[in-house]
Amino acid sequence: MKPLMALSLLALSCAFASQALAQPEFDQVEKGRYLATVGDCAACHTADPAKPFAGGIAIKTPFGTLVGANITPDTATGIGNWTYDDFRRAMSEGIGHDGKRLYGAMPFTAYTKVTDEDNRAIWAYLQTLQPINNPVETNQLPFPFSVRTSLMVWNWMNFDKGVYQPDMTKSAEWNRGAYLVQGLGHCGTCHTPKNILGGDKNDLFLQGAEVENWWAPNITANSHEGVGRWTIQEIKDYLRTGVNRYDIASGPMAEEVKHSSHAWSDADLQAVAVYLKSLGKTEGKGPEPLPADNPQMVTGKAIYFDRCSACHTSSGKGEKNIFPQLASSPLINAREPVSLMRVVLAGSRGVDTDSRPTAPAMPSFAATMTDQQIADVLTYIRNSWDNAAPAVSASDVQAMREKLQE
Repeated sequence: MKPLMALSLLALSCAFASQALAQPEFDQVEKGRYLATVGDCAACHTADPAKPFAGGIAIKTPFGTLVGANITPDTATGIGNWTYDDFRRAMSEGIGHDGKRLYGAMPFTAYTKVTDEDNRAIWAYLQTLQPINNPVETNQLPFPFSVRTSLMVWNWMNFDKGVYQPDMTKSAEWNRGAYLVQGLGHCGTCHTPKNILGGDKNDLFLQGAEVENWWAPNITANSHEGVGRWTIQEIKDYLRTGVNRYDIASGPMAEEVKHSSHAWSDADLQAVAVYLKSLGKTEGKGPEPLPADNPQMVTGKAIYFDRCSACHTSSGKGEKNIFPQLASSPLINAREPVSLMRVVLAGSRGVDTDSRPTAPAMPSFAATMTDQQIADVLTYIRNSWDNAAPAVSASDVQAMREKLQE
């Protein structure tokens, strides 16, 4: 064999070997990219789309404001000086670099369930990000909540450390759904009621909670307030596009769909839907609906037919994929009318995704309807067309109006 040909063959073989060695690393980074999307890391760590993961998102809590950290590999303001063990500890134990304890707004109480393999993939992906120098003061809480040592007590009361343990009596699909919902998806962070310290009430897992003046609804299989009436496909459609016959995602859920769940694999959406449909009691019974001659019902009906029926129809059925159905709706039947009051007062725009780029909108009625009128029409909606939920008071609406003006 001629020397030149031999050298060429050697170079070619080395190139193939290098490519073969690089493939597992590439696969791990791509897996990490997907998992970071599943975890919706951008929701707290990307304030400026031009500076991905450089932090800066303000997170309002009942105790004050926290700000999402810079998690790019910048050594001065990001996590460039962290090791994988630092990252794993933050995810699994809520303790960051140099032993800094993290607040529960970083949902390590859910991320603790993530496997080491998945954490390593996320870490590998984060290392490929462009380092961005962006100083962020994450702790903006007032004293005494700003004292991180108090988190030792908080963790003792609210945190159960441990990787997700599969239920061997369930299918692999069900376990995948449970792993995603309980872990990286951290659905309970919004949908589970909180105790006085901000920890999850795990006995009410996913049964609805207030988040930043929105209501994160019950997403168990309860047929009255939850997703019990939704089919597997309707749950998948909602997570993929933000739209199904019962609802159109808005507020924080619109952000979640736009930046996270729309990109989940079909298998993962299927697994999540299967898991959610297995939770809680499928039979859900609310209060008895208010009688038609109730004064609020009489007034509310007149307002509804004057202001609402053109879009939502006289029977509350709405228009498919444009105006959500109000009849037999879990959100309408929720024990708290938080989202309903907010949407009527402030208006809302549904989520837009690649598959559904046109987002329907709801106008604001704050300037054209009184608190009592809004209370009456919402009470009528919440007690018509197979709905049944507590009445809304004018003082409830007034309180929401004041919150939105802050």
